[in-house]
Amino acid sequence: MHQIHELAQKAPPVAEIARTLGISRPTVRKYLQGAPPPKARKRKRRKLEPYQEQIRTWMEQDHCTNCVSMLERLRPLGYTGGISQLKAFVHPLRPPRAGKRPVIRYETGPGEQLQFDWGEFLYEEAGIRRKLYGFLAILSYSRMRFARFTKRADASTLIRCLMAALEYLGGLPQRALTDRMKSVLVGVEDGMLQWQREFSDFMASLGITPQVCKPYTPQTKGKVERSVAVLKSGFWPGVAFTDLDDLNAQVLAWCDRLHAQPHASTHVPPLGRLAEEGLRPLPTGWAWERFATEERRVSWDGYLSYDGVLYGLPAVVAGLPSLAGTTVQVRERAGQVLVWSGGQCVLATAKRARSRTLVPHPDQFRGVASAAAAARRTQPLGHQITAPQVALRNLREYDWLYGVALGAEEGSR
Repeated sequence: MHQIHELAQKAPPVAEIARTLGISRPTVRKYLQGAPPPKARKRKRRKLEPYQEQIRTWMEQDHCTNCVSMLERLRPLGYTGGISQLKAFVHPLRPPRAGKRPVIRYETGPGEQLQFDWGEFLYEEAGIRRKLYGFLAILSYSRMRFARFTKRADASTLIRCLMAALEYLGGLPQRALTDRMKSVLVGVEDGMLQWQREFSDFMASLGITPQVCKPYTPQTKGKVERSVAVLKSGFWPGVAFTDLDDLNAQVLAWCDRLHAQPHASTHVPPLGRLAEEGLRPLPTGWAWERFATEERRVSWDGYLSYDGVLYGLPAVVAGLPSLAGTTVQVRERAGQVLVWSGGQCVLATAKRARSRTLVPHPDQFRGVASAAAAARRTQPLGHQITAPQVALRNLREYDWLYGVALGAEEGSR
């Protein structure tokens, strides 16, 4: 308003004042005729404002930048607004993303492909940072996914995770695609892929064709790559768990919630497409169970190490030699650890989820000699015998005997 009057003192036409200030000519005339200045509008308080500091805390401490996950956290705190204003607040605070190059989206038919991959996840325990491995598998057509956290990512663990994923998804696909991890691919020789033995046996027995991405092209399996990113941004930030079993129960519940929601690409909930997959049935009996078994060596003090936990074994089992120092078979199924040796189950116990746990067996040292006794058994040993006792005789007896012998000799002459 003041600018209008200042320009009017220089006597320019109304049209020029309006053009200079970027307002309409009726507005210029209104204020030149003495209209009062407009009242300042009272700013409307947005529903998100009381939660902005909490959102900043989540982004700084938990590195949570996923708005969908953040909205789920805000609802229990009383937030009733929508996701649009949440996105408008969060997006400027996000760290800059590395540039990406365009790729071609590749879709597969029902039941054709399963993609799987690993991710690394950090957590704090008593102020110390530790690491877990997150396994994730996804059906390319329906987008049904399965996630599980483990302490290691070797071939045996990979096979157990794949078994759990196939059981959760309800069947077998035609192909499985992943990257060139050592637990899958040993190397390439003369253009031929050299598969890891256990993985190759597992895939061949199930009739699944394994495939790996070309070198340095992880976007080939973009569906699972994106799923791992969603797991890191949507589930992991700020997650709290007591042990590995509790964590895996939480992530499976998270997967179940996602499966009931429309997928961003297909616009259909994954559960609605699962029936169209037409997966082949899983094997039964030993044809399936044998892949959950791996070999472990028993220490000389009778302990077996499995997933960071030491399980004690009985010292003596009927019909078997001592288990100490031998190689046994371990099978983990339905929350139990089963140990087999010589065709016999020598231990069946609940799996412990916390690392560095010691689980002794009541018969672990029964009948085992002490270290001193065991050493005495192997030390070279000599034998001392009793010397023969010589009879003591009077010398006259020897003279008499000599005399008799001498007399007999002279008589014979």
